[in-house]
Amino acid sequence: MANLSLYRKRFIPNEIIPLKDDVILYGDDDIIVTKWNSLRPKSDLHHGYSCYYLKKGWKVSKFLYEDDSLMYWYCDIVEFDYPDDNSLVVTDLLADVIIQPDNTIRVVDLDELADARKQELITQGELYHALNQLNELLCKLYAGGLKDLTSPIEKNIT
Repeated sequence: MANLSLYRKRFIPNEIIPLKDDVILYGDDDIIVTKWNSLRPKSDLHHGYSCYYLKKGWKVSKFLYEDDSLMYWYCDIVEFDYPDDNSLVVTDLLADVIIQPDNTIRVVDLDELADARKQELITQGELYHALNQLNELLCKLYAGGLKDLTSPIEKNIT
């Protein structure tokens, strides 16, 4: 697992980026936990941690300020593909959920998901997958499951 190369694939913009500086802290058949610095420096987001839920189609990330304080939790709806034994491509399916430190939940980028389908950047199957995984994630969050989703990150922070 430590030798696994991670890639982020996006539709808008259309790109595949190697996550060569991400550090895998833990991995098994269900999850991968990583530590990373912001790819594109911003005035607020500095670094963070992510947990890839390989069987769920979710990536849950802890976004942090430079002083290690919590900015928010960010949940991506994704698909996973293993083009070979040493690579994992994580495709961002555009729909996202942000959980603020006060536990306010906000769904974002559904307009991008709709636009991507309209422009035929994603397939109908990818649209259905994104909506189904988003629904499953929201059901878990509304049932009080945030701690379950964030605990693999919290256990592996170094």
